[in-house]
Amino acid sequence: MKELAYRAIERAKKEGAEYADIRIIQDESEMLETRNGKPSRIDYNESEGFGIRVLYDGSWGFASSSGTKPEQVDKIASLAVEIAKNSSKVRQRKVKLAKEKVWDEFWMTPYVIDPFKVPVSEKLDLLMAIDSILRKKPEIKVAICMMEFWREHQWLATSEGSFIEQIYLRSGTGYQAVAVGDHEMQVRTFPNTHRGQYLSTGYELVGSLELIENADRVRDEAIALLSAENCPTARKDIILTGTQMVLQIHESVGHATELDRVLGYEANYAGRSFATMEKVGKLRYGSEKVNLVADNTLPGGLSTARFDDDAVPAKRWHIVKNGVFSGYMTNREIAFETDQPESMGCNRAQGYSNIPIIRIANLSLMPDRGSLEDIISDTEDGILMDTNKSWSIDQMRMNFQFGVEAAWEIKKGKKTKLLKNANYQSSTVEFWNSCDRIAGPEEWKLWGVRNCGKGQPGQSAEMSHGSSPARFRNIQIGVGNDFLEKNSDLI
Repeated sequence: MKELAYRAIERAKKEGAEYADIRIIQDESEMLETRNGKPSRIDYNESEGFGIRVLYDGSWGFASSSGTKPEQVDKIASLAVEIAKNSSKVRQRKVKLAKEKVWDEFWMTPYVIDPFKVPVSEKLDLLMAIDSILRKKPEIKVAICMMEFWREHQWLATSEGSFIEQIYLRSGTGYQAVAVGDHEMQVRTFPNTHRGQYLSTGYELVGSLELIENADRVRDEAIALLSAENCPTARKDIILTGTQMVLQIHESVGHATELDRVLGYEANYAGRSFATMEKVGKLRYGSEKVNLVADNTLPGGLSTARFDDDAVPAKRWHIVKNGVFSGYMTNREIAFETDQPESMGCNRAQGYSNIPIIRIANLSLMPDRGSLEDIISDTEDGILMDTNKSWSIDQMRMNFQFGVEAAWEIKKGKKTKLLKNANYQSSTVEFWNSCDRIAGPEEWKLWGVRNCGKGQPGQSAEMSHGSSPARFRNIQIGVGNDFLEKNSDLI
């Protein structure tokens, strides 16, 4: 592949490119799903192709193709330069890349069991066993169980001299039980919503999650929610478990601190951000307990790799330090907009046919001390909320309302009755400043985000967020539930 990559670089330079890179990618993926006792999806896909990105007179050109035939590489390299030349006629400013060292390295995701070598029959047997437990009771009308694996082998070469070979391996699994009653439907998922838990690892993930052991509980909680009381409409202290914190971190910190979004590059699609550049080092984003760290070196993280698609090595840095807004996700193109002379290594593309854009790094809330039980026992009147169910946030990443699958009332330090239809509403800075307890490292866990959408044309990317359970004071909860209870005849 090195010969092919250098052929593309030389062709682009010969056509006039001042910078060029090529990503050659071979990937394979497998997805299995069962629904109500039957296999509903068994997919296996392979693909191979390359994308060439060039700069001509400070303007980008990008073109891609399936396959790896040398003559096609020549054609696509010329096309990328032609696009860049035309782009330069309408550019507003010249692209200037942050300096980067020249690298020649190989890296791959560590794993124990290759998921593609585990027989499909063995995977389906496990999914069907879970399905049978979930559907033991008639209230469960839909049971969905799934597994997913994908491997990407990438060769990245740049005209600066870097040649990087990386192999990513990602695995995921989970299930969902849907209980139906009179005019009512409730859902519980495991280990997390949005298709389960995903990590950069091998098939050993499946065996580590206690999928069978939790199926009875998940089924029974879904059924119990049908007759549970609604979460009250009030202001209370809330405690969020890790499966809700992942969404909270992703939407209100991750997307808010992508520098391209701050600068307006994403405005037409998914909005901008309140976290503008004059606030760095000044804005109290959260309480002093809040430390949010981006880390693409984190073992198991879905965005963990040795290098990003700009050939920048993975880094670890604070986005929020002791509550103070401290940094952004950046790439080589816009790093110079900040006080930092170098990219933080956040440029990634979906597959070979998309141009790299800034994506959220693995971003986690650092643990403090104590356990979830300690926080509950320290809470006089609150609500414990678990597992994301719905989300809505405004175009500036400020005001939001998030819902959860299940909640429990906390009275005088005790976890009491189950509550349904729980949600909470706040604004990002107010919310993070209300955080007064974060459990310790023994409760900290990393969760994967499988399908973060961004860009035009749209791209999907993966990243992870870690957290321990955390408490937030005096938050509006149960939005809309008082109206529904007063107007139950309308439902």
